[in-house]
Amino acid sequence: MDQENDHIREHADNENMPGFIRESDREEQESDKNTRPEEPHIGIWTKKEVQQKRDAEKSDSLEDSIIYWQQSDRISRSLATTKRTLEEVIGLGKSFDVVFREMSFAGKKTGMLFINGFANSEIMLEILKRLTYLTPDNLSAGAMRSFFEMYIPHVQVEKAEELSVVIKNILIGMSAFFIEGEQTAIIMDTRNYPVRSPEEPSLERVVRGARDGFTETMLTNVALVRRRLRDPGLKFEAFQVGRRTQTDVSLAYIDDIADKLEIEAVRKKITSLNMDGIPLADKQLEEAILHRGWSPYPHVRYSERPDVVASHLLEGRVVIFVDTSPSVIILPTTFFDLCQHAEENRQTAFMGTYLRWVRFFGIFASLFLLPLWLLIVMHPEFKPDILAFVGPHDKAKIPLIAQFLLVEFGVDLMRMAAVHTPTPLASAMGLIAAIMIGDIAVKTGLFINEVILYMAIAAIGMFATPSYELGLANRMVRLFLLVAVAIFDGPGLVVGTTLYILFLTFQRSYNSPYLWPFIPFNAKAMAAILFRVPVMSSKQRPSFNKPRDRTRMPQNE
Repeated sequence: MDQENDHIREHADNENMPGFIRESDREEQESDKNTRPEEPHIGIWTKKEVQQKRDAEKSDSLEDSIIYWQQSDRISRSLATTKRTLEEVIGLGKSFDVVFREMSFAGKKTGMLFINGFANSEIMLEILKRLTYLTPDNLSAGAMRSFFEMYIPHVQVEKAEELSVVIKNILIGMSAFFIEGEQTAIIMDTRNYPVRSPEEPSLERVVRGARDGFTETMLTNVALVRRRLRDPGLKFEAFQVGRRTQTDVSLAYIDDIADKLEIEAVRKKITSLNMDGIPLADKQLEEAILHRGWSPYPHVRYSERPDVVASHLLEGRVVIFVDTSPSVIILPTTFFDLCQHAEENRQTAFMGTYLRWVRFFGIFASLFLLPLWLLIVMHPEFKPDILAFVGPHDKAKIPLIAQFLLVEFGVDLMRMAAVHTPTPLASAMGLIAAIMIGDIAVKTGLFINEVILYMAIAAIGMFATPSYELGLANRMVRLFLLVAVAIFDGPGLVVGTTLYILFLTFQRSYNSPYLWPFIPFNAKAMAAILFRVPVMSSKQRPSFNKPRDRTRMPQNE
């Protein structure tokens, strides 16, 4: 006995070191070795050995790290072993927000693990208050069974036998309850994320309609859609993407409408991702599952409006929610989908059609107005008599194409500056751009008035494009056409426009034609694009995404 005490005193300096296990713990493990399966344990190491083991760790996953430190992913019966593993794996004792609270209830040693910033103190207080009334007689049926089934007053509770499962749940905001002598932990949903209230998205404002929008919390976003679609066929599948970020992702669809093959393809893409993570949320996930490389055009639609998402789900689309992002991904989509806005459906069919045509004109102007004007100026013989007033009446000190390129880059620069300018200074920046740059540049002879005018019209058309990504892509096409006209004159515009249409024709949005219903042509669907059809006249869903059920209402209604 004296020899054993000497051995313990020899390692006294290491008693609080991560990775150290007491002799009593080891003896308990050895005495029970023949009566139960081998459980996790940590060897007895000096401080130097612990540091060497830390330096030598090259774990590729959470499971590997746990096995590295305690030889098994199972939860240890010893709270001391569990605590020391947590110190090495998730930084318990080093990270100030990781808390392991040890308590005794009904004569049983317990420990509660949680992230301080995620924990809902009111829920946890109610749970602990209930447990303080327990006596050893209350646990006669077994500690784990009694705690789980009778004495933890919470709705969302589950068991876990692997420490990696516990840690993953802790990192998303859950709390874990460990009991000395048990190889099972109780996981409780006590999450309380920092959230903002739903508000109208700045990019999708409407005059009439709902004012709520998505937030950075996926659960809130799912509830906003579920509120609008009380269909039992609406499914939300949950995944986690990223070895390190473990970002929550949800795949939403209506089971009896959406194409099964498309759902399975998207599901397979998401589950097969093997990467560190997606800290930038939806955009990184889109690039990971679509692999579109350097194409400037968006192949999915983003929306922050629950009513828009619900409408697309009813059409048979697939929607992807990503936690920490207020935007959701809608796929497949088309070029013409990206040109539509919720405001058109909030007005009468006639006014909705008018607004749609105005928007189409703005998008067309943002693409072709500047190249056409440049071509007419360079070749006045192309100008019809009715447009005799079109053309520069003054000359500038620099060529027209250089003026256009400088103004294009200037507008981009002002747009980026507006994003980073504090709100109180935004008005001052607008005055600087309008007076000091625009007006003075014309008066000094660097630019002509017509260049500023037509560039402003094209910029307004770009900002009127509902999809921000589509507007930026159209700007690049406009620059390409301007350069083509400047170099090759008329043939440059014709060939450039042809290449542009061919490029869009060969684009695919998750195996669906990008220019549908124009290419391949579908007269009825094209009419629904050009005109905002009354609700009772739209009896079928779009066919391009192959919905299982195309009928919106009986044909005889």
